[in-house]
Amino acid sequence: MSSVVDQRPGPLTAGAPRPVPPRRCTRLLALPEARWALASLLLFLLALPVYLLDAPAWAWGPLFAACYVTGGWEPGWEGLKALRDKTLDVDLLMVVAALGAAAIGQVLDGALLIVIFATSGALEAVATARTADSVRGLLDLAPDVATRLRADGAEETVDAERLAVGDVVLVRPGERVGADGRVLDGASDVDQATITGEPLPVAKQAGDEVFAGTVNGTGALRVRVERDPADSVIARIVKMVEEASGTKAPTQLFIERIEQRYSIGMVIATLAVFCVPLAFGDTLQSALLRAMTFMIVASPCAVVLSTMPPLLSAIANAGRHGVLAKSAVVMEHLGQVDAVALDKTGTLTEGTPRVTDVLPLPGSGLDEDRLLALAGAAEHPSEHPLARAVVRAARSRGLTLAEATGFTSSPGAGVTATVDGHALRIGSPARLLPEGSPELDVMVRSLEDGGRTAVLVLRDDAPVGVLGIADRLRPDARATVAALTELTGRTPVLLTGDNERAARRLAAEVGISDVRAGLLPQDKVAAVRAWEAEGLRVLVVGDGVNDAPALAAAHTGIAMGRAGSDLALETADAVVVRDELATVPAVVALSRTARRLVVQNLVIAGTFIAVLVAWDLTGTLPLPLGVAGHEGSTVIVGLNGLRLLREAAWDRAALGRVGPGRGGPGRGGPGRVKPGRVGPERDR
Repeated sequence: MSSVVDQRPGPLTAGAPRPVPPRRCTRLLALPEARWALASLLLFLLALPVYLLDAPAWAWGPLFAACYVTGGWEPGWEGLKALRDKTLDVDLLMVVAALGAAAIGQVLDGALLIVIFATSGALEAVATARTADSVRGLLDLAPDVATRLRADGAEETVDAERLAVGDVVLVRPGERVGADGRVLDGASDVDQATITGEPLPVAKQAGDEVFAGTVNGTGALRVRVERDPADSVIARIVKMVEEASGTKAPTQLFIERIEQRYSIGMVIATLAVFCVPLAFGDTLQSALLRAMTFMIVASPCAVVLSTMPPLLSAIANAGRHGVLAKSAVVMEHLGQVDAVALDKTGTLTEGTPRVTDVLPLPGSGLDEDRLLALAGAAEHPSEHPLARAVVRAARSRGLTLAEATGFTSSPGAGVTATVDGHALRIGSPARLLPEGSPELDVMVRSLEDGGRTAVLVLRDDAPVGVLGIADRLRPDARATVAALTELTGRTPVLLTGDNERAARRLAAEVGISDVRAGLLPQDKVAAVRAWEAEGLRVLVVGDGVNDAPALAAAHTGIAMGRAGSDLALETADAVVVRDELATVPAVVALSRTARRLVVQNLVIAGTFIAVLVAWDLTGTLPLPLGVAGHEGSTVIVGLNGLRLLREAAWDRAALGRVGPGRGGPGRGGPGRVKPGRVGPERDR
């Protein structure tokens, strides 16, 4: 709370969003990959009905030719550059296969291949651009200018980046702190959610550390700069996200892991099929027809469709249920995780403090409603989140709040106001609790031992009651932890910037034993990298800017979407849009189902290719039969993958991991778990 009369709007008003980076968003069509892919798709859609209606070639031929050029020139050019570096990739072979198909009349097949690959490249470019936008936006958390105090006490406005270690800056109420440093003088509450993820502002006074980009409350602070702006915590977060995004080796889809061998083998085999018969006297037309037939039946169309439809169907199904996976690679990664790290505030908890206990002191003459009404009236002018929680609780009971006069607030202590002719003081028991009050001390200790924050209410300097305030556990948190434990074979780990006591209280409620508390963003990254150095594939679930580096460094990151910061949402591989935590294990289970279907499809596609290729090499495979076999295998694997679009696929994934007997609705699951509570141990 502040040390001044509350006459200006507080920066930390209830319901106000946490400080997050301004949203920067690259326009979709600003990316050349997206423009070429869109052009190729539109040309394909224009040519398709004309072709299917048996129109003359001059009607659909130019359209298909333009489709090939717009969608195929970029992967073809990249493939040629890779070829210059003595590397073959499937992209180049796709273009060659498409041209080969067109050369023997299978224009539609080739165009479809071109469109698929152009669209995939565009999606990858969009994801990369959006992440870069968000990282750049994070820099706007730090202010552009700061008020520096000269040795003679005069003030001067300077660029924040020009601050040097040892400079003293003045941080006025509502301003962002300009640099990492230590408080020399003054007292205020500072919202550090962007750095530590703590749900409530932290009281700061002389000797306490503050971070660049955090938001000052209504008190004024004099801060000595202790880090160069380029080395601030915010700057290091940006650097870690960029490094993790750039150095994290992208695990390719299964087919891409065999790309080189397949590419080289297909080229050699195609040349052999063409040249060997010629060497033994075959005619040029016959050899060319056999080679083109081989090119068609050996084309990896079915192999490509083996991978994409199951993963894309899983993405679509998960999206209908509030989980947005950003790519097929992400959906594949989700099924590979074998360790999970969870954030606390805003992930396992709802991130909003609520009044959980109203305890009038015996002999005070007050009941619960009267105590809450008095506290709500006194707290009404305050901007503090705990004060807002008290006011919300009073209004939810339909209580009338009297007018408060003479309101003042003090950081770390509480508020003072006059209500109905009585002087009220509300705040931290550590500051207000009178000596020789064993009964009151027991009430406060009981609340704090239960993980709640205790708020003491004094009327005319006499204690009249205590309020308990806590951040509420999500109803499905316990079931989610149990389901993730079953999926991965190990209990999730709690990574939080909050204090040890509150973190362990919450962890005990949800069944987590490994707790890492008081962590800064770099500490979370270090923990994730240590696990991955042991060979674990880590899934990180978080929501704040402070979680973004860990989300980027992890094998897979999932952000809670409703309260998640822009950076977390852009950095994460998937987003839980509706904030339903139970969907996390469900989407992991769905991903594992998709990966099993991918393997099935690859077996089917491989079998068809092997049989048709063998037929073409050992006999005379009629071109129409080869095309029918090739297209038939494509249809089969496509339909097999589309099975995951059905509602039953999600139901099986959810019930199989969060169902009766596994911590689900039938036995302590989301429908039965009682909300738990955990309160941050912070003074007001």
